[in-house]
Amino acid sequence: MKLAITNIATIVSGDFRNPFVAGDTILCDGGLIRSVGTADAATVEAADIVIDARGGTVCPGFIDSQVHNTFGDYTPRQKTVGFLESYVHGGTTTSISASEVHVPGRPRDPAGIKALALAAHKCFEHYRPGGMRVHAGSVILEPGLVEADFHELRRDGVWLAKAGFGNFPSPFDYAPLIGWARDAGMITTVHTGGASIPGSSPIRAAHLLAMRPHVSFHVNGGPVALPDAEYELLTRESDIALQVCTAGNLRTSILCAELACRHDQFHRFLIATDTPTGSGIMPLGMIYTMINLASLTDMPPEWFIAASTGNVADIYGLNCGHLRPERDADLVIMDAPVGATTDTALAAMKNGDPPGIGAVITAGVPRFVGRSRNTPAPTRMPVVARCSLPLDLTGAGH
Repeated sequence: MKLAITNIATIVSGDFRNPFVAGDTILCDGGLIRSVGTADAATVEAADIVIDARGGTVCPGFIDSQVHNTFGDYTPRQKTVGFLESYVHGGTTTSISASEVHVPGRPRDPAGIKALALAAHKCFEHYRPGGMRVHAGSVILEPGLVEADFHELRRDGVWLAKAGFGNFPSPFDYAPLIGWARDAGMITTVHTGGASIPGSSPIRAAHLLAMRPHVSFHVNGGPVALPDAEYELLTRESDIALQVCTAGNLRTSILCAELACRHDQFHRFLIATDTPTGSGIMPLGMIYTMINLASLTDMPPEWFIAASTGNVADIYGLNCGHLRPERDADLVIMDAPVGATTDTALAAMKNGDPPGIGAVITAGVPRFVGRSRNTPAPTRMPVVARCSLPLDLTGAGH
């Protein structure tokens, strides 16, 4: 399917170093972005679907790198069905498992641990709730796992491993398993901060420096933060990606962002939600963390869009997150919300207001064009200028 988005006022790239792309048109085909910038009239006319952005802003779809999925689009923690589909209406087009720790009666023996991760991975391999891509199946590190287990899981497609919920006497005991997972080619993540569920224990900077995972989950607190001095230590003395979450401590999120900027480490700064947990369902969690940080720091909103898109894609090795040719065609069209004192999506974010989302595209397919059911209406509502396919693109509702 060929898709063209025209009349774009601002294209946000997903790369904080070069945050904007000149031009007003994006072309997609076969689930991938084919060109970003300009296109001739004949090429646009050849598209199956043409969306007129009407002067709005287009950015990559948001990547929530800390979602506690279970099976299907359901969370037993909040007894809610359809939460992932609802997150799409908040601009989240990709989610990454923070482990299936909330599956009722989750196993803790090696065979059960591996089975849970593999089953989750396989269940979401072709299931896309609301069009969202879900990278599920993160093996929870528990005593009894051996090095060969990680290579076995990796051969079967599981590529995520999570420390922090295992029955170890000390967090330092995770270090060998983190090393085995890394050697097997997995991305390794670690719960950070105070204990969040029964059986877990606080994890501090010294533990992280000993483990050396790829990502420190909710480094701003999940929900309890580290001592302030430890953020300077992690920023300067490691290459660990520092992920801040909506369900954590906002003050320390700001501290982490400022430290990452000051030490030229912003490429390691990631935004996620850490939901659904005790904080509940947050369809606009990614947006609210972006606007809180943009409005309460001196950094521009396009940097925090990058922390929710390109930075995440680079750390996890994903093909989405950047508006570049041959990247996954996951895009959000947004604008200043109706009634705002600002006139663009980025200015609204800098002012602390949520942008109005008018369309979300995943894998090159418009999932809705029109008002998101979870954000204010955009001032300039995108419209379907032409569609030659039998599709209903007005799935927003309210």
